[in-house]
Amino acid sequence: MNTYTNEKTKRLSFIIIDISIITLSYFLAFYIRSETYVTRNWDSFFTVLPYIIIISTFFLFVYEVNPSRRKRVFDYIGSIFISTASITVTTMAASFFFRAFALPRSVILLSFIIAVVLLTLWKVVFFALKKSKPEKVLLIAEPHEKNKLTYQVIGTFASKVDVEYVNYHAPLPEIYNAIKRSETIVLGAKDTDEKKSKIIYSSFKNGKNLYLVPSFYDLLLSKSEITPFEDTMSLAIKPFGLTIDQQFMKRFFDLVVSIVAFPFLIPFFLIGMILIKIDDWKGSIFYTQKRLGKDNKEFNIIKFRTMVENAEGKTGPTMATDKDPRITKIGKFLRATRIDEIPQIINVLKGDMSIVGPRPERSFFIEKFKKELKSYEYRNSVKPGITGYAQIMGKYTTSVEDKLRFDLHYIRNYSVMFDILIILRTLLVIIDKDKSEGVKEQQPSNKLAHKRN
Repeated sequence: MNTYTNEKTKRLSFIIIDISIITLSYFLAFYIRSETYVTRNWDSFFTVLPYIIIISTFFLFVYEVNPSRRKRVFDYIGSIFISTASITVTTMAASFFFRAFALPRSVILLSFIIAVVLLTLWKVVFFALKKSKPEKVLLIAEPHEKNKLTYQVIGTFASKVDVEYVNYHAPLPEIYNAIKRSETIVLGAKDTDEKKSKIIYSSFKNGKNLYLVPSFYDLLLSKSEITPFEDTMSLAIKPFGLTIDQQFMKRFFDLVVSIVAFPFLIPFFLIGMILIKIDDWKGSIFYTQKRLGKDNKEFNIIKFRTMVENAEGKTGPTMATDKDPRITKIGKFLRATRIDEIPQIINVLKGDMSIVGPRPERSFFIEKFKKELKSYEYRNSVKPGITGYAQIMGKYTTSVEDKLRFDLHYIRNYSVMFDILIILRTLLVIIDKDKSEGVKEQQPSNKLAHKRN
């Protein structure tokens, strides 16, 4: 069995174990709360059990609780808490609105506590038993990608990793030999050419896991459809952006979510306003700035102020960086919790922005990025969003190039379900400290072994 099949089998196993633990949690909670064994009560429990399993499967998938590949055990505590809390809230709501789903509230709450404890213990046991032998990872990339990708590989894999670097321009026999002695291959961004195809084929032939950093060319061709010209295969590639019906659905979704969410956001508006005034009584609460939206149309974005007044008076337009001295103490908190973005709900209601989409940028930076990245112009083919795929996958100061990859992938793969998934996963960003920090500069060596506990 090749490593790809093994990986799929492991993921399926983790999902089954997690669902079994959730089911066991409800069973134990029901058993503890049942003073006597009443057949009718247990019949009711087994009636709703399939629905609990479906709800659990959905949220375990959304919040990526399975630890087959990524992160430290500590990083999963947030995922475990939010996923089980979401299951609990959904089950509680269902028991309130649907009579057939009438589980006692005490059982639901107790199952939440048991599930958090058992899932956490299971992750701890998994990481403790995980093999200590380093996983051999081969990085094939351009020299300028070497340090960044090596650091990111080390930070992504759950286990100890042994990273070997081979220059993309090395002779093919050297690359083939390196592939054979590795378990996993990471191929850096490179436009399609014959050599890239041969490397991919060799990885497949040897049954290796392959992770490919897509070029912008790859992303622009994604979601193409096979349309044969008689017996000749061709790919039909739609223009970049959303179709008319997709734009209509997205606008309808934005309005519904904004109107429903607005009353619940009022407390956060008050928190933001009070905190900013406590920090700086004379300073303004809100911050408006010219940004470019869909088709480069200019609009005023509204945010809570997180920097000192007139922050760019001396520096001019400058991107926020890790430990930026212009950010106030309260501003750091507002950014970390994403409360600073909440006033943009007004931009969504006005039609300037969407709930989900690429983050809006200033004209100065867009023109600068277009010179460096030709594909950057495709980013503004949709409305900018309060949150986005780049925000849940990256950090505040993830490179522009990497954020662009996520944004282009989002535009090409847009759907209402994708928007819902991004909104739900934004909750994880709020509790993940690393998501609000910049990437720390690292200088890894050619070959590294690093353990993530």
